[in-house]
Amino acid sequence: MKSSSNTDSLIEAVKQASEKWQAAFNQGNAKGCAEAYEKGAVMNAEPFGHFEGHEQIEGFWHNLIEHGYKDVHYIEPHIEAVDETSAILTSHWTMNQAEGEITKELWVLQADGTAKLRLDEFEAKSE
Repeated sequence: MKSSSNTDSLIEAVKQASEKWQAAFNQGNAKGCAEAYEKGAVMNAEPFGHFEGHEQIEGFWHNLIEHGYKDVHYIEPHIEAVDETSAILTSHWTMNQAEGEITKELWVLQADGTAKLRLDEFEAKSE
């Protein structure tokens, strides 16, 4: 059974990690974006494709940033604990050239107490 204090600290770790990812993206830092993911993470980005691991994920974010995408904002994000060490974030989002929906970000607590993405599934639509 999940204790509320463990759940609260998990939710807080996910919020902090998500905000750090958003800040990296908005600063044009593709490497910082990729550092939010576990080494073997998987990202399914509709309509762009399927990406695995830091190198492919960083390449995706680098390409997007190079094409002028910026100013991402999550709209009413919802975080729900799955168990003691993982939570799912869902949200609508907007940025300067697109909008869409995060259908599933699976964040997992790491040994140091921070959260990292294991699975990232989202869809984008051009504005």
